[in-house]
Amino acid sequence: MRALAPLAALLLGACASVNPRPAFEDARAQAGASPTTEWARTPSEADALARRIDERLAVPLTLDAAVEVALLNNPTLQATFEQVGVSQADLAQASAVENPELSGFVRFPSEGSGRNVEVSLLLNVFDLFVQPIRKQVAAAELERTKLMVAHEVLALAADVKEAYYTLAARQQLVTRLGLVRELTAAAAELASRQHEAGTINDLELESRTVIDRESRVDVALAQAEVRADRERLNRLLGLWGPRTAWTLDAELPAIPETEMPLDGLERHAVAQRQDLRSARWGVDLVGRALALRRKTRFFPVGIHAGINSEKEITGERVTGPEVALQLPIFDTGKASIVRLEAEHRRAQRQLEALAVDARSEVREQRDRMLAARDLALYYERELLPQRSRILDLTVRQYNAMFKGAYDLLLAKQAEVEAEKARLGAWRDYWIARARLEKALGGTLPGAAPRAASVEGETR
Repeated sequence: MRALAPLAALLLGACASVNPRPAFEDARAQAGASPTTEWARTPSEADALARRIDERLAVPLTLDAAVEVALLNNPTLQATFEQVGVSQADLAQASAVENPELSGFVRFPSEGSGRNVEVSLLLNVFDLFVQPIRKQVAAAELERTKLMVAHEVLALAADVKEAYYTLAARQQLVTRLGLVRELTAAAAELASRQHEAGTINDLELESRTVIDRESRVDVALAQAEVRADRERLNRLLGLWGPRTAWTLDAELPAIPETEMPLDGLERHAVAQRQDLRSARWGVDLVGRALALRRKTRFFPVGIHAGINSEKEITGERVTGPEVALQLPIFDTGKASIVRLEAEHRRAQRQLEALAVDARSEVREQRDRMLAARDLALYYERELLPQRSRILDLTVRQYNAMFKGAYDLLLAKQAEVEAEKARLGAWRDYWIARARLEKALGGTLPGAAPRAASVEGETR
């Protein structure tokens, strides 16, 4: 018993906790979302989150509030959090030593009285040797899971930003199309009166009223797109029923006066992206399993050692050690080693492919963002002012009776169309920016603060 006491203390001390909360806190810190992300594991925690979500939805929804609601309420993300609990439980299981095996039997003689009783208590000694390595593998898997959870948090936040920007721009577009609709309706009414007065023929009437009908279609299509964009955002936020009656806060944020530094974005992505770090852990995980299998290839699969006690028919008891070995004679482990080698190479190739894709995504979204920025600023600083000057000159000539009402309406419509185009480029900038953040695996390095208003290296 004195000899077994240290062993028992060692086995008890090696047991890992099954509480996944510390691991989740690590994953949350990896995502940089500590104030927002929560994991509801009990009904009381779920109720607290529900009250918090209702508070955010009771007022017009800002971008930050939308991201917060998604991180608190998205059911797919909450399901992903449960993987932390699974990996933590696997670590606890890997830290535990295999239970001892108790066996016994009774034999009765064909003649005479008495019986033969035998009892054995065996422990898999081989499991004691591989348990530390098995625990390391499970710990590596837990680290990989935490990084994947952090990646999912950041990916969801980026998707919510993209959906929010799309919806905000679409609502602004409906407003602009409403202005066009008012102009075409006024032109159609004027044409109708002129036709009644006999100053224009049937062809001119039809040509000018068809534009009004087409503008009605444009407004209806844009309103349908708004509803579809709302539903996409609802899915990301995990909302249904009365909670879908939220309103949006305001228009798109202004484009920053100065752009953040864009040097070294690819290196930043390779170093920061959680899915890449998780993939590296995956390579390490398979490598550890391969090394363990190679070291133990010719070991007995099982080494059971213990005590055997037998009571003879005569009443005499015999007690002594017992050893049982499972010898690697038919299965030498060659197939499992080849399989692990293939998995290790596959994990390495997948890591390389993911790194190549990450660098490409960063370059693509960076170029899209800069192109949209240049286009939006060009509309704002060049085309829109010119359209405004044309409208102003048209108004003056209209007042001087050198231009007709249709000329004035067309000039105003052209100005609104230019504003629509600027709005599209403005929207594309923020969407590309959100996608660039996603490609980088977090916030942009050294991002400049937002302006107050609209006017205003590869490894």
